[in-house]
Amino acid sequence: MSKDKTINIKLVKSGIGRMKNHKLCIKGLGFKKLNQTVTVLDTPSNRGMINKISDMLEITEN
Repeated sequence: MSKDKTINIKLVKSGIGRMKNHKLCIKGLGFKKLNQTVTVLDTPSNRGMINKISDMLEITEN
């Protein structure tokens, strides 16, 4: 697997007042602050975290 698929995601809504497992998804995806963009591998576990907090993210696939 030399060419791994990645996804660019941007956190556009704050995690304040959200459920604890939503905050853990934000942390698990590597976000530190609002409006930060991170690149993650397209794995089933990352997809699950993205789907759980999809209303807080902007998603662009590479």
